[in-house]
Amino acid sequence: MQKKLIKVHPSDNVAVALIDIAKDDVISFENLSITAVTDVKAKHKLALTDFAVGDNIYMYGVLVGKASQPILRGAVLNTENVKHQSAKVSQKTNTIGWTAPNVDKWKDRTFMGYHREDGQVGTANVWLFFPLVFCENRNIEILKDVFEKELLTQKTNSYRNLLRSLVHNNGETSLIEEEQSEKVFDNVEVKFITHPGGCGGIRQDSESLARLLAGYVHNPNVAGATVLSLGCQNLQIDIFNKALEAISPNNTKPVLMYEQQKMGTVDEMLSSIIKNSFEAIKEANKIERKPAPLSKLRLGLECGGSDGFSGISANPTLGYTSDLLVALGGTAILSEFPELCGVEQELVNRCETEATANRFLELMKAFEKSVVDAGSGFDMNPSPGNIKDGLITDAMKSAGAAKKGGTSPVVDVLDYGEYVTKPGLNLLCTPGNDVESTTAMVGSGANIVLFTTGLGTPTGNPIAPIVKVSSNSELARRMSDIIDIDTGGIIKGEKTIEEMAEETLNTIIEIASGRTPSKASLLNQNDFIPWKRGVSL
Repeated sequence: MQKKLIKVHPSDNVAVALIDIAKDDVISFENLSITAVTDVKAKHKLALTDFAVGDNIYMYGVLVGKASQPILRGAVLNTENVKHQSAKVSQKTNTIGWTAPNVDKWKDRTFMGYHREDGQVGTANVWLFFPLVFCENRNIEILKDVFEKELLTQKTNSYRNLLRSLVHNNGETSLIEEEQSEKVFDNVEVKFITHPGGCGGIRQDSESLARLLAGYVHNPNVAGATVLSLGCQNLQIDIFNKALEAISPNNTKPVLMYEQQKMGTVDEMLSSIIKNSFEAIKEANKIERKPAPLSKLRLGLECGGSDGFSGISANPTLGYTSDLLVALGGTAILSEFPELCGVEQELVNRCETEATANRFLELMKAFEKSVVDAGSGFDMNPSPGNIKDGLITDAMKSAGAAKKGGTSPVVDVLDYGEYVTKPGLNLLCTPGNDVESTTAMVGSGANIVLFTTGLGTPTGNPIAPIVKVSSNSELARRMSDIIDIDTGGIIKGEKTIEEMAEETLNTIIEIASGRTPSKASLLNQNDFIPWKRGVSL
């Protein structure tokens, strides 16, 4: 018989409902008999004690809220009776030790990757097209249409066929796909980025975008790039080149630059781009996968569309997977700073040095101040979907989200646009917004990203495989076309977090080796959203 409740940490005074609980149900839990005084849906929290107004609420062993109304034992917690509250942190107070997991069985495992001259290893081999300014987006779209149709396996658009059948009323309404052409190259992919930046706003926006785009070029998944500039924009070619040189002083990757205002007509420019880029792509196709140690993996850790189970199944699975990889000498990146609100003390105490701890606090405080100055706050982070599925305060959401980072020491703290240089767990300052955060982690060097979701999120990335991990099995069944890994067995008591993490690491190896495509890759999801340093939660 499945358990009805779970308490995440011994000091918690609330529990998570694992199944729907009806009012007046009597639940045996931790040698207590608890009568539900309200209905409690699965994923939501049930009070284990009576709360008076102002009483603190603890989950994951940390402060996640305070009672804004009296709450009886056995009642559901919701946005009407609970308000966000988190502990204040000012400095490192302790150093948390770490016992690394045993990784003997993984030490000799390898993945098949693309080795770069600077020692990085890619999980993909991408020739990347992108503009320095939004004025060139149309030309990028033209190039995308040309290259994708001629270089990739193409199918007739099944949705266009469906609409055509409806327009002509021929009675055929099924989604029919027909092969049109075969893929030209086996070892290289061609990807395209567009964005709304590069001019307007403030100059710092363009400089930030330059660092992000330079990070994409330097990412080991990229073989080379074709870059389009208009000529008069804020993000000048020399600004981009300086950003690339700062990240990669000895860059040997081919970067083809084109400035429209110096090249005459659009036809003349595009013809030149197509000819030169095709020759460069042919050279990139000569690079083949070779064995690489797992220490060459850089794992981005992301969550989006989270639910009340994310923090007890999918996110802890990522945490233990991260610990396994770090113990093997690999790298993990934990971002989404608004979703670390409330767990700062633990993360500060996990920082290896005082300087690292202080930088984390400085970036967190500056980020939060910018949000408050704009008339908002970190407490506004939970989305309607989060709240509907049991994440009712930012601190509650954060405490579960932080589980993605496991328990290993924090070796470095990076600001947005900075590139990872140290193996181990790195903290990266980004918004909590799924795509902005994922975009940033890949720009900081992640060559594969694990993305947990409880509600279902279909996002992907142009250059890095995005591996979707569901917190519950119902989602994995309902949206099987976007989910790669189902951790719902943890909720049902069928698997442990450690078992699930080992399955996850095996899946990572298969996807990183190109033997199994991620669902996001199959759907051709290529999302890219830069962060303008305004308010974004």
